[in-house]
Amino acid sequence: MKIGFYPRLAADGIRKNRRTFLPFILTCAGMVMMFYIIMYLASGDILSSTFGAETMQQIFALGSWVIMVFSGIFLFYTNSFLMKRRKKEFGLYSILGMGKGNIARILFWETVIVAVISIVLGLIGGIAFSKMAELGMVRIMGEEANYRLSVSTLAIKRTLEVFGVIFLLLLLNSVLQVRFSSAISLLRSESAGEKPPKANWLVGIMGVLLLAAAYWLAVTIKDPVEALLVFFAAVVMVIIGTYMVMIAGSVAFCRLLQKNKGYYYKPNHFVSVSSMAYRMKRNGAGLASICILATMVLVTIASTSCLYFGCESVIASRYPRDVNLLLRADSMDALSDENTENIIAAVDGYVKSNVGAPENAYHFRSLTISGGLNGNVIEPDITKLASAADARMIYFIPLSDYNAVMGENETLAPGEALLYVNRNSFKADTLSVSGGATFRIKKRLRKFIENGETSMNMLTSLNFVVPDLEAAARGLAGLANFNGDPLLRRSLVYNFDIGPDDQEEFINGLSDFLRESGIKESLGFTSCTLESHENERRDYFSIFGSLFYIGIIMSLVFLIAAVLIIYYKQISEGYEDQSRFEIMRKVGMTKREIRRSINSQLLTVFFLPLAMAALHIVFAFPIIRKLLLLFDMDNIGFFAATTGISVLLFVLFYTVVYKLTSNVYYNIVSETRK
Repeated sequence: MKIGFYPRLAADGIRKNRRTFLPFILTCAGMVMMFYIIMYLASGDILSSTFGAETMQQIFALGSWVIMVFSGIFLFYTNSFLMKRRKKEFGLYSILGMGKGNIARILFWETVIVAVISIVLGLIGGIAFSKMAELGMVRIMGEEANYRLSVSTLAIKRTLEVFGVIFLLLLLNSVLQVRFSSAISLLRSESAGEKPPKANWLVGIMGVLLLAAAYWLAVTIKDPVEALLVFFAAVVMVIIGTYMVMIAGSVAFCRLLQKNKGYYYKPNHFVSVSSMAYRMKRNGAGLASICILATMVLVTIASTSCLYFGCESVIASRYPRDVNLLLRADSMDALSDENTENIIAAVDGYVKSNVGAPENAYHFRSLTISGGLNGNVIEPDITKLASAADARMIYFIPLSDYNAVMGENETLAPGEALLYVNRNSFKADTLSVSGGATFRIKKRLRKFIENGETSMNMLTSLNFVVPDLEAAARGLAGLANFNGDPLLRRSLVYNFDIGPDDQEEFINGLSDFLRESGIKESLGFTSCTLESHENERRDYFSIFGSLFYIGIIMSLVFLIAAVLIIYYKQISEGYEDQSRFEIMRKVGMTKREIRRSINSQLLTVFFLPLAMAALHIVFAFPIIRKLLLLFDMDNIGFFAATTGISVLLFVLFYTVVYKLTSNVYYNIVSETRK
């Protein structure tokens, strides 16, 4: 044979099957483009000069791994549709005398052609749109744009390596399918349907139980740390349960429709229900895949957009004032009223001499310990905890500071305390510290002092207002962790506003003043932390902006995957149903009746994944909200709004896809078989 015989044969096969190959090539190119863009952002020099660049690049690097794994799994899945359409052609080649080795050569050249076209188109698109992606990222960050076009050789190298391996594995998989199939089975593969499956109630019930258990976990979890620990287990349960319910449940659903004689024995329902029942095992798996992808899109875009657009409220909670000063001390003497007044007077003097009098200032002293909550007892040794979700941060604040900051006039007797719980609940009437003091709760507070440290901490915090801070310190002084290090921390927080001046310059100057003047050490304070609202705002936007950007890209990838599954599902089923509808036309079924039957079939199952995805989102809402609390996003109304908008936009997009793919299905079944 001539050298160019197999490449020409492969190219001719791609051309004749362009209806199936073209979407696959475009999808591969899209995956390549997305991967290159993510790698470009992760390794490029432009973003490295922006604030929070290290955090952003780490997030993008993680996103590249997610896209790499998903691309491999998804391209294997869609390649199975291509192989199903090509097996009949390969069977014909085999009948005509072509051996398995010859067919493997055709597959090799088909894979090479598809890989080259996909990677070249993907890299061209990635290079063309990478600058746009970078400018969009810089815009989200609020940084200045750089319009210099650049190409990342590292990103190109990684892209070639990743997708080269993926296409090699696709080739091996295709060759093995042909290798272990006979010529007759290949020739009949397209017409060999499934046996009408029986309704497997056991599988369906197990799927319902898995979903119910996952929903129960999502709804009942109260602690954000516990939500983080069980989230991935719940996701796996939902995925498995969805497949089991949709495969077994869809068969049972078709059986119920067939038993309903008033519904089943109508021209527009009879053909559609019979077709669905015949192949519902595979159909259910496809619908479950669409449902999972839809859920992933909604969860990803709703949560990341909530974090990004609600970032200001998170920053305001974490940094209550323009300048936030935290001083640490090793003894209670440093937190005396006199020392507190002296350090605040020194800071105020520096502020007045540089930017004017501090505004909206407040201060409070606190004691902090960490440990595990066992009923109403705090266990300092966290190694004895049954779960990491039992870990707590406990703050003790003097009554005088609480009343001064909050404008209250509360009173407490010795041993009593006021309690405010952040992110969880505490129902006991007393709190005891193992080896320490016991506090009786007089009142539970609805509002508390703005404390950025509490907002930042992932753990649930118990904030106790006590009548005497020194007495509380004596009851906690001997506590130590499992390494023997003291648990008790003594702090003074002083927060205030300075207006729109350069906060970074002011923070640096105040830090130099406290260090050089020696007043901090002379009053017994061992260390200080200075943070400004504006400086930290940029860091938060770098994190949440990166997550939002990754969320957009991942949502696009998931959408592409869902659309391609729907498209191939319509094509494969269209070719399978073509002969059936041809027979129905011969016995008198009109084009209008065919259209109505198609609409009945598609509407019956097409929106089932969407309904199931909406159900998943409803039950996932509580656990996702708990996860957002780890980022201090506590605006439930805003999260509900972003989720609702995401669902609405997805429904509109899904409806458009339904209209387009239903037309593809109709055109196929309406064609006259030659």
